[in-house]
Amino acid sequence: MNHLSNTEHLDGKYLGVITSDFIQVADKLKEVAYIIQERGNYEYPIFIVANSPINLGALLIDQGEMNNTWYYYAAYLEALIEAQVIDREKVADFKATYKDPDEFCCLLVIDQAKGFHKFIYIPYPVD
Repeated sequence: MNHLSNTEHLDGKYLGVITSDFIQVADKLKEVAYIIQERGNYEYPIFIVANSPINLGALLIDQGEMNNTWYYYAAYLEALIEAQVIDREKVADFKATYKDPDEFCCLLVIDQAKGFHKFIYIPYPVD
């Protein structure tokens, strides 16, 4: 999975499943995003969402663990650059489009079987 760039638009099928999954895991993702920023001192937390196990990031939430359909992995920009998932030449573009991690969750959605990958941002639920 070298140098990912967004593939096609996220269709309704993915968006529906991811949104219903996100409701189940949002609080945990928000807490981990805070930890990545504060304790890890990384500005760009990224959560990889995959419908099958992958070797990228640290497994945070296993499939079915929180009544979720997808696997969730924790990562951050520097780790994805090091793993050659994000091209060093595109880092400035990524940073320019990255949304406030206190309000939005950055998800890298991956479906390996279909060769699909896309960065999306979903707002955290308001308490």
